[in-house]
Amino acid sequence: MNLELSEEQEAVRRLAEDFVAREVTPHAVAWDRAEEVDRAIVKKLGSVGFLGLTVPEEYGGSGGDHLAYCLVTEELGRGDSSVRGIVSVSLGLVAKTVATWGSEEQKREWLPRLASGEALGCFGLTEPGTGSDAGNLATRAVRDGDDYLVSGTKMFITNGTWAEVVLLFARTDDTPGHRGVSAFLVPTDSPGMTRRAIHGKLGLRGQATAELVLEDVRVPAAAMLGPEGKGFTVAMSALAKGRMSVAAGCVGIAQAALDAAVRYAGEREQFGKPIASYQLVQELISDIAVDVDAARLLTWRVADLIDRGQDFATAASKAKLYASEAAVRAANNALQVFGGYGYIDEYPVGKLLRDARVMTLYEGTSQIQKLIIGRALTGVSAF
Repeated sequence: MNLELSEEQEAVRRLAEDFVAREVTPHAVAWDRAEEVDRAIVKKLGSVGFLGLTVPEEYGGSGGDHLAYCLVTEELGRGDSSVRGIVSVSLGLVAKTVATWGSEEQKREWLPRLASGEALGCFGLTEPGTGSDAGNLATRAVRDGDDYLVSGTKMFITNGTWAEVVLLFARTDDTPGHRGVSAFLVPTDSPGMTRRAIHGKLGLRGQATAELVLEDVRVPAAAMLGPEGKGFTVAMSALAKGRMSVAAGCVGIAQAALDAAVRYAGEREQFGKPIASYQLVQELISDIAVDVDAARLLTWRVADLIDRGQDFATAASKAKLYASEAAVRAANNALQVFGGYGYIDEYPVGKLLRDARVMTLYEGTSQIQKLIIGRALTGVSAF
């Protein structure tokens, strides 16, 4: 196994590093305090090709492999997870899913706009009453001639107030469970759809998060993505790759925690010498370093499996489980290195801990990942 990055991958990583240093890191604290990222970042992400990674060039994408995508996602997560979420959702959950499941017309309509940053996508799966139990969603799409009338509520939707299109999942028949679910590409300016921003979040405060309410929204049958009744399959295929993206972002959080802890430990003096000289501080830093490397390797393994056309779903759950929990540990250990100063938002580690915490919840909680892994190992379903 060769873990050395190719020249192209290394160039992409440097591009992302420079972009984050210039366009993200200087603003991260202000965005967090204001609970809003500057929307101009979207076009900037598009102009450097980050919103089109792995999307074929014939549809306006940037091409590239999934390891390059992970490298970019890691750097964005290191700078500000709220910015990383824009890319992970619009590209990772929406554009990639359109590229996989979309008709030629749907690809031509949406992929160039999503890849350029002209449009953003959001992923409409979670509902007020269905988080982990997504197969039992309540949003309904009732056939009406050549259209569907869609009604329901979606909750905690990343990019929800910014997106031009929502990849929406709704029940198209009365079959219980996931078999009655279909997927649709619905413009967010459709009559009958309202969006409400969600503020007061613990972390990812700069990220646009919303509740979507649909009241008899008319959606053409041609907007269905994939076969009727196969929406749950579409959703799970999107989330499997999405878990790799979350894992990569978590590696970025953990790396930021390591960088901050090492730098601060070398500068801060107690009892007449830098705290980096004390063994218990070194233990905290070494624990972070091991978590960073282990999470990164698990994530790179998923990218390698995808690029080689191998089954990757279980590996993605392992990477997401480990990396998200590792990011929480890393940020918490870094805060311990900072002591009381870590509790002040002039220093980065408090934000890292707040941003890391949600990573164990969305795109499948840590407990759901354990169920997926356990089912794969035993062949016995827990659902």
